[in-house]
Amino acid sequence: MRTSPKSQRPTRTADVGGGAERCVALFRGVNVGTAKRIAMAELRRLFEDLGYQDVCTILNSGNVVFTAPSSATAKHAARVEKAIEERLGVRSRVIVLTRKEVAAALADNPLASVAEHPSRLLVLAFANPAHTARLASLQSERWTPEALAVGKRVAYLWCARGIGISRLWTMVNRAIGDTGTARNVSTMTRILATLDSATLAPARARTSRASPSRRPSGRS
Repeated sequence: MRTSPKSQRPTRTADVGGGAERCVALFRGVNVGTAKRIAMAELRRLFEDLGYQDVCTILNSGNVVFTAPSSATAKHAARVEKAIEERLGVRSRVIVLTRKEVAAALADNPLASVAEHPSRLLVLAFANPAHTARLASLQSERWTPEALAVGKRVAYLWCARGIGISRLWTMVNRAIGDTGTARNVSTMTRILATLDSATLAPARARTSRASPSRRPSGRS
């Protein structure tokens, strides 16, 4: 992953009171290799055209932070998936998490004391929380030195020797199909910080970048 320029800083406080909330849309498999190529500027414009506010992207892999009317996150995800396919010709699973869900995923991480490198500790989010059941058979296996933990909304994977050569990630990715997508803890921490940040001024560039990290194939 390339080293990226310094993140742009917001200039005023976001108003997310009333019937609005801060969310992040996580795209699966975007800009991995030559498949599903999407420019982040196009992605931001698409979200704005759909009526979402305070839109910014993090990295080049399909992480879009935005303010949306309070409603079921699955509705936002389905709406974005449809628009992406119709407008950009790309099919990608989209998982939308609220600010509260992102914060809980980081705070409840049971593998934090085990993981030595945040870039090798993955948080796997599912489109439907019920799909965590797909990992039930893997929980009984011995993964040492790797580790797997499953929560109510997300799962956690410690890929001790790196994600690219992780047997755990390979098996989990096979089990979940396209029902979820993973981000490392470094990226999730950056996402939470952006969710908590003030609104970005519209005239400024709106791509926030994290430090380099290795990503597994088949995920964004």
